[in-house]
Amino acid sequence: MEKRRLGKSDLEVSEIGLGCMGMSFGFGPPADKNEMISLIRTAVERGVTFFDTAEVYGPFKNEELVGEALAPFRKRVAIATKFGFDLDPKTTEAAPGSVGLNSRPAHIKQVAEASLKRLKTEVIDLFYQHRVDPEVPIEDVAGAVRDLIQQGKVKHFGLSEAGAQTIRRAHKVQPVTALQSEYSLWFREPENEVLPTLEELGVGFVPFSPLGKGFLTGKINADTQFDKGDFRNVVPRFTQENRKANQAVVELLEQFGRKRNATPAQIALAWLLAQKTWIVPIPGTTKLQRLEENLGAANVELSPSEIDELGTAAAKIEVKGARYPERLAQMTGR
Repeated sequence: MEKRRLGKSDLEVSEIGLGCMGMSFGFGPPADKNEMISLIRTAVERGVTFFDTAEVYGPFKNEELVGEALAPFRKRVAIATKFGFDLDPKTTEAAPGSVGLNSRPAHIKQVAEASLKRLKTEVIDLFYQHRVDPEVPIEDVAGAVRDLIQQGKVKHFGLSEAGAQTIRRAHKVQPVTALQSEYSLWFREPENEVLPTLEELGVGFVPFSPLGKGFLTGKINADTQFDKGDFRNVVPRFTQENRKANQAVVELLEQFGRKRNATPAQIALAWLLAQKTWIVPIPGTTKLQRLEENLGAANVELSPSEIDELGTAAAKIEVKGARYPERLAQMTGR
């Protein structure tokens, strides 16, 4: 697998990474730990060098999983994790938004120490602010991460779901290596203001949910029943009515896939990879078959005319439903 550099930084990673959240959190009961360790290690063998986690996933369990799985390969891979929430160590189940935000500098440094232990590492390759905290100036956040970088505990600073002005302010204090936000053929809002800002500043972009939380794989329809603990049960875009309406996006991907002998997921990922050379999507999965399928997208090269045709056709489809419940939507774009 080829490598990509995140913006102007020296952080070079595989062109497709692996989002590990769903292995422990968000989409129903946690998957079997040993199976997930095997899956993560298989990803390394297939050339993946970029793995994404966060303290809130579990909470804490996903970092422990990723740390154990990657310990034998630590020098070959980059691990990204996140800070920004107040979590009770006794909590067994939490979701972003159900706990308070906390990006106070002292807390950031506490989280870093705890994450280093769970990840079984001496340095965090990329440390994201998980959500912008309106109670803490972003300059203070950037300064705290700068301190950690100077201490050798963190290599790179990142932001997640931040707005363009916040990115600019943070970047003046400590260069931002990457922004992580949702981006796919069915959520293209970053194209309006965020992507031009990143290009101007030389910041990399790491799209999460590049397959629309599974919807763009074509394996979800109006009749799909989600586990009671699945986050998608509260996402407006995933109501039964909206899933039925949004099949038009999947049908478009299937149409292109037939031309290229590729799956809808591979077309969706190939389109993302073609947007900018500093974009590194991080699709998540708990299945080996899906991992192989996703990584196969790196071999699907769309022509410039196909890229334009696909993007134009997708833009004409009105996607139904918001990507987050209102409470969580308020925590994005700040």
